[in-house]
Amino acid sequence: MKLKGLRWWVIALIALATIINYIDRQALSVLWPDIVEDLFPDKSALERKQIYANISIVFVFAYAFGQAIFGKIFDWVGTRFGFVLSIGVWSLATIAHAFAQGVLSFSIFRAILGVAEAGNWPGAAKGNAEWFPTKERALAQGIFNSGAAIGGIIAIPLIAYLTIYFSWQMVFVLVGAMGFLWLVPWLVLVKAPPGSHPWITEEEREYILTGQRRTSDPNDASSAEVEEYNPSTGELLSRKESWGVIIASAAIDPIWWLFVFWIPIYLNEVYGMDVKAIGIYGWVPYVGAMFGAWFGGLLAQNRLKAGWSTNKTRKLTITLGCLIMLPALLAMANPGAPAIAVMIMAVILFGFQTAIGNVQTLPSDLLGKKAVGTLSGFSGMAAKLGAVGLTSLVPILTAGGNYTPAFIIGASLAIIAMAAVWILIPKIEPLKKPQ
Repeated sequence: MKLKGLRWWVIALIALATIINYIDRQALSVLWPDIVEDLFPDKSALERKQIYANISIVFVFAYAFGQAIFGKIFDWVGTRFGFVLSIGVWSLATIAHAFAQGVLSFSIFRAILGVAEAGNWPGAAKGNAEWFPTKERALAQGIFNSGAAIGGIIAIPLIAYLTIYFSWQMVFVLVGAMGFLWLVPWLVLVKAPPGSHPWITEEEREYILTGQRRTSDPNDASSAEVEEYNPSTGELLSRKESWGVIIASAAIDPIWWLFVFWIPIYLNEVYGMDVKAIGIYGWVPYVGAMFGAWFGGLLAQNRLKAGWSTNKTRKLTITLGCLIMLPALLAMANPGAPAIAVMIMAVILFGFQTAIGNVQTLPSDLLGKKAVGTLSGFSGMAAKLGAVGLTSLVPILTAGGNYTPAFIIGASLAIIAMAAVWILIPKIEPLKKPQ
């Protein structure tokens, strides 16, 4: 049996895993008003916010180190079994939330969830590098990243709806079970990499492998092939280009997590919304994220097909995304009505996703396939440590319900991300082994 366009089936499954990933992680923030009434009824509003922040920090710390761990795991065991391990463990961890009784148990289950969910990103970067030619990688990454946005769109109203019929404990069980269902088509469809997969057509196999050939000029088919550069971890970390990827990731990613963690809490605190009202408004920002993921991927693909270099294309798209975020983040200082606030958030997340898909393709632009997972893991870890820093500051910055300082910091981080790419990666192209 042969399947046409098998690479698109693979990236669609990875995007579906990302949707499930976001439903699982968003469950806590949406259910939090119900959870605190059940488990922490005597705590003040500030104490409840601090408890939520502390549990979220545990999650992101675990997520950060999980990215570095799973970057190596995916390079060792491959994409197929790496995803089985990652999604299997995170689904169990989500179900375990139903048995949490307080801060300690929630923190333990969130830590396990964070480590396991982290595998989704280096796994997707490695899968993208394996299954797509260079010119299609930004689009594939955009499709994958849109899974995060679609997960956000689905998660908030879905979880709010489920609370009508089920307790918060049962909601965790139901959303956790979805990951096990995903494993079935993944194991059936992704039997091997494209070079040896029995279901791929010869035409598609040749298209993928030829398109991955590293040349001195990607737009010139006759240019000389460049040997893949797969450095050791120490050598990888000695290159300034690696640090460009790591710093850009550490700066830009906290902007996303600011909204992932705090949209429901923000709407509850600033506008007095309950879980059902949050379900009506809270999904809107993720629509912007979904379109941004597609836009960033399609723009990059369009420019590469038009003959632009990888360097020019990536830098244009990353810079454009950051410049879209800047004024919108500042506008959140006084958004007015809740409908306006969530629309401004949608613009911010549109800009973020326009940029982030191209930031996440940088490891595969710079390194060989055997080192992509490692750099993706390190940059992902740095991104989550940056998110830890901002998340830990939010309860302090937003004392009294004023979120303006947090949004100003977000705008500053967008500038840092742009600077890291432009200064530390003078030219985005396959790196060569030092002579």
